[in-house]
Amino acid sequence: MGEEMSRYYIDCRDYPGDHGCTTAIYADSKEELLEAVVNHGVAAHGKVDTPQFRQEILNDMKQKTPG
Repeated sequence: MGEEMSRYYIDCRDYPGDHGCTTAIYADSKEELLEAVVNHGVAAHGKVDTPQFRQEILNDMKQKTPG
C-alpha cells in the first residue's frame, strides 16, 4: 500500500449560521480547494469572489489524512 497523503478541506458545518449547509469539500492542493470553495461560496451562499474572501478561505483550510 502507498503512503497516505494529507488532503485539505473546508466543511460548511463549521459555519452553522450559514444556511445550515452540510457540504464538505476536499482537495489534494490548496489551489484546487480554493477554486472549488470560491465557486461553492458564490453559487450556494451568495458570496462575492474578492481577495478578502479568498484569504478567509485560505486561513480556514484544514488538513486531514483520509482514513
